Amino acid sequence: MNSKTVLIGGASAFIGDSILGPTQLVNVPGMQYLVFDYLAEMTLSGFSQTRKTNAQLGYSTEFVEYVLPQIAVACAEKGIRLVANAGGLNPQACAAAIRAQLAKLNLPLKVAYAVGDDCMHMVDKLRASGAQDFYTKAPVPLSVDSANVYLGAPPIARALELGADIVVTGRIVDSAATLGILMHEFGWRADQWDLLASGSLVGHVLECGAQATGGIFTDWERVPDWENIGYPYATCHADGSFVLSKAAGTGGLVEPMTVNEQILYEVADPAHYVLPDVVCDFTAVTTSAIGPDRVLVQGARGSLAPDTYKMSASYQAGYRCTAQVSVFGMNATAKARRTSEALLNRTRRLLKERGFADFSRYAATVVGAEDGYGPHAQPSHCREAIARLVVTHDSAQALDLFSRESRAPGVSFAPGTTSGSSLTLNSRPAVEPLHRLFTCLVTKASLNPPRVIMEGETHEVALATTGSAPYPYIEDERAQSEPTTDSPEASYVPLMDIAHARSGDKGDTSNVAVFARNAAHFDHLRRVLTTQRVRTHLGHLVKGGINRYEASGMHALNFVMDQALDGGGPSSLRNDPMGKGMAQMLLEMEVARPATSS
Repeated sequence: MNSKTVLIGGASAFIGDSILGPTQLVNVPGMQYLVFDYLAEMTLSGFSQTRKTNAQLGYSTEFVEYVLPQIAVACAEKGIRLVANAGGLNPQACAAAIRAQLAKLNLPLKVAYAVGDDCMHMVDKLRASGAQDFYTKAPVPLSVDSANVYLGAPPIARALELGADIVVTGRIVDSAATLGILMHEFGWRADQWDLLASGSLVGHVLECGAQATGGIFTDWERVPDWENIGYPYATCHADGSFVLSKAAGTGGLVEPMTVNEQILYEVADPAHYVLPDVVCDFTAVTTSAIGPDRVLVQGARGSLAPDTYKMSASYQAGYRCTAQVSVFGMNATAKARRTSEALLNRTRRLLKERGFADFSRYAATVVGAEDGYGPHAQPSHCREAIARLVVTHDSAQALDLFSRESRAPGVSFAPGTTSGSSLTLNSRPAVEPLHRLFTCLVTKASLNPPRVIMEGETHEVALATTGSAPYPYIEDERAQSEPTTDSPEASYVPLMDIAHARSGDKGDTSNVAVFARNAAHFDHLRRVLTTQRVRTHLGHLVKGGINRYEASGMHALNFVMDQALDGGGPSSLRNDPMGKGMAQMLLEMEVARPATSS
């Protein structure tokens, strides 16, 4: 039996995450690796804009200029190695900047970077072949700013094998940073599917930082010391099991349910979670407390990897501007609604007078009036509200006119009006490029193998290009029987009383994972929480299909909802473009109380 363990810390969840993560984790006794995740779905769109202005950019300068100076010396002294997808669109330039930063610190650490995810050279061929977006069936856009496949773990394992102290990648699957470490440390082969699925699960739990240690937890009141929340680290075993913990003396909370919520975050079918290195089955995963803030996770299974990569291309589709105006006093909601209406009508007229087309899209909401709740909104005596008006247009000049006019309500419209919450006293809302994603599958065989470059030498990483057939990312909605009729004596409680829930997003698709608080109530939850009930409650937001999946090991139901986010990410005009509030809305649904409720 292999008694070796590997300690890996999840130091960053996104660009802009707190410095607490890396500075806490470097001080955990025995820490060996820190992983950093910087690439959300739309991050490369922003990098493409910076690269247009400076060809040497297009990567996370935050990692190089802010994080490294604060931890690099400690990492060098303690032998802690770093793996980060901070390279974005330009891993080579990122690696060069890291070496320059290390030189300033007089640290002779070895830096490797991985390439092979950039597939801009394939765009024309994909367009000519009639490739379609697998979410929307749209064709390849005429102009693309970036196109990258999600690589897997082997390049990271190879870089570590070569002796790299810091490994930088471009677009990889978020969990691959951790899986690459474990493949290197334990010598896992590329065909040991259960182990690869287990290592991917470790990475999936760590990739979002404090989300696994009490961040955005359903029972937020029980989570202590948010200001010092602990970031997660995993003690990993050769059999694929791991123990999730956080640094001693930090805030936050590690218990089975905080970990469960993260396991199904942004997952569709938990029996078929497709990654480039393995297809994971998380349905039998179990979590159990083995001590204060220590949770044992085990039970992941895997099967043959796909023969395709997921490719994500970003492109600009016009511009967007968001105006927010605060309104105070009696009837604040009504005044805010009229403010948005008047500002919209005024600027549409001005556009027409100046020869511009109308706005391509617009959305007017009142923050504070529960507009996002649709038919479930509850009237309130609101004396402060925010009029929020979002508009899009093909012309930046047209939106510059809108931006200028958005400050006029302060002297033109309702009493109690002041600058919006997003504005300083003398500023106005920014006109921003509006980015969208085109996503499709490309065969691994159509790309050159990824490469690792370290100390001027290039090392090709051989990969198997055959595998399982592509799996549909969006399934047709399947019929499901209605719940059994409740007895006349049945009492009702909010779903929150018997369940936890967390929202996740991928493009225009939202998932809400719902976990029974009491394992004995899981069968009851299965009966009362059908896709039809969810559609009734969230139908004002969800325009596509809804499917339900089960993960019985965690007593969970996962609802995957298509066309649920008004396009998702930066293309959505909603106040909650990533659906972070959808789980909270669902938890308010009234359901029959379980017969054995305690």
